[in-house]
Amino acid sequence: MVISPRPGFWLNGDMGLADNVEQIEQRIRAACERVGRARDSVLLLAVSKTHPPETIRAATDLGLTWFGENKVQEAKAKIPNCPGKARWHFIGHLQSNKCRDAVELFEMIHSVDSLALARELNKRAEQAAKTMPILIEVNVAGEASKFGYPPEAMLADLQAINALPRLEVHGLMAIPPFAPVPEKARPYFQKLRALKEAAEAVLGAPLPHLSMGMSEDFEVAIEEGATIIRVGTALFGERSGRKADPPA
Repeated sequence: MVISPRPGFWLNGDMGLADNVEQIEQRIRAACERVGRARDSVLLLAVSKTHPPETIRAATDLGLTWFGENKVQEAKAKIPNCPGKARWHFIGHLQSNKCRDAVELFEMIHSVDSLALARELNKRAEQAAKTMPILIEVNVAGEASKFGYPPEAMLADLQAINALPRLEVHGLMAIPPFAPVPEKARPYFQKLRALKEAAEAVLGAPLPHLSMGMSEDFEVAIEEGATIIRVGTALFGERSGRKADPPA
């Protein structure tokens, strides 16, 4: 059963957030148990886009560590005002002109969707003397409205991306079509898992991560092998003015 958070709970103190964290943790553990996985095989990435530093501080006080942002400019303004123990992933569409800031701000980038973008990230990581872990975003449903590699193009470019000296390919990411019934996402998660296996065959090496699953379907994603789940709405409630968006 999906437990919906109480919209606007952060305005009434931290108890709503604490309850949501506890409920999500229980759901993660139950999903892991159903398929014989260890709880520590799944990283909970709290999607903090549009939420202020005060919310991040409350979340870190409750034990959350990893946060996901989808806009570089918002993150650039927000991160310096957040607790130092918070750690950051970039999960949104990345433009080439934002690569320098993204390399400086984030520990992993989930949304590499072209060889050109990978080359620009490599260039900026070289300038920063940093090795950048990345995930390759795949458009598993072929949706025109979404970014991400077509699967065959991803496999064709994979060796060239992997050869870039300042990037480390850690796995794949996908956002399946939004559906109110979580089970409808399962075929897309299965497809991404199969693509990871194909990518591993191309590279001759294991890829540790599958970033898939959001507030409405993360339990199904865990059952299908997700190692990173991106959860926003179920933690923090509806974003102000954005209620028409699919939940993160």
